[in-house]
Amino acid sequence: MAKKKVPANAGFATIEVAIRNGIGILALNRPDDHNALNAILVAELTEALLHLGADDGVRAIVLTGNGASFCAGADRTWMKKMAAGSRAENLAEANALARMLQTLNDAPKPTVARIHGAAYGSGVGLVACCDIAIAAVEATFEISDAKLGLIPAVVSPYVIEAIGARQARRYFLTAEPFEAAEAYRLGLVHDIVPILQLDDRINEVLGTLLLAGPNAQRECKTLIRAVAHRPVDHAVIAATVRHIVTVRTKPEGKEGVAAFLGKRPAGWIPADLRKPR
Repeated sequence: MAKKKVPANAGFATIEVAIRNGIGILALNRPDDHNALNAILVAELTEALLHLGADDGVRAIVLTGNGASFCAGADRTWMKKMAAGSRAENLAEANALARMLQTLNDAPKPTVARIHGAAYGSGVGLVACCDIAIAAVEATFEISDAKLGLIPAVVSPYVIEAIGARQARRYFLTAEPFEAAEAYRLGLVHDIVPILQLDDRINEVLGTLLLAGPNAQRECKTLIRAVAHRPVDHAVIAATVRHIVTVRTKPEGKEGVAAFLGKRPAGWIPADLRKPR
């Protein structure tokens, strides 16, 4: 498949970005360092996510890593620099990482993590921020900060949301490695497959994502953030009523219902995926 480069891609040094059939492919590209994060990668990843999120031609974003690993956490040189830096410098670096993770977590498009090899430290945070995470059976995970006398503070909201506080109490404190099967049991990843089947499984998931309305997917993400961890009280019920009415009366909602009643594919479905109802 031919790649369509996003305009911002020309200046990227640590990531590769392409658009294929409406799917944004965002690859961490520091293979010699197992795609460890540094200040440049964090900034470039943030920029690329913002660009893909604003591109109406992009329906979903796949986050992957070139080389042997998904992401091995923080780069050693970057860690050394932060260890020697001032409090102000450390705050700036931590804020940049936090902004990148929030940008990924709040992306308006569905995001899919394609995990192989190592996903350590901040790499686990990247996985937790994606809407869907699919890992090779051979992948390994580790929330390794405590081994360094540190804490996984910036990634913690997303990892705890994914695996729960009880499991975080184990894996944050022990910093022990765990395999893909355990990541699946914890809820960190949604599916595990042999590495030779990883791309096929990713493509299957992308095919299902393309059948749903893009605005509906955006609104679903907004809905989850608004409802999760809140009591089902009058305020939540009233908010959900307003939300469905708003979505139902928008053009996409009207088109979806009309297509269903008319037993035809909705207008947003790509031609090669259209089948009569």
